[in-house]
Amino acid sequence: MKRFSLALAAMGFATAALAYDGEQYVTCNLDPNGDNWVALKAAPDLGSQRLMKLGPGTFLITMEPYAKGKWRQVIVQKDMQDWSYAGPSGWVYTDYICEIRY
Repeated sequence: MKRFSLALAAMGFATAALAYDGEQYVTCNLDPNGDNWVALKAAPDLGSQRLMKLGPGTFLITMEPYAKGKWRQVIVQKDMQDWSYAGPSGWVYTDYICEIRY
């Protein structure tokens, strides 16, 4: 039993070391001759509540490593250097966000 407990504890430490800290995205592909914004939604569904409008060049941090269908869960950043994870959070449609590669 002691060996099993140690194995579980080791797995917990390994999981913590692999925690996902987000990738940075920016809103893109918006129509400047149309609405020119993408909605931050309360859930990954077109019919869910719109929390806010995100204009061109809005920086975002992803909250999960993979999309849920065509949706990504994100946190809105104040600017490119804001890694506080304190901004509004919700879901955005993936066609309107682009990953920032360094």
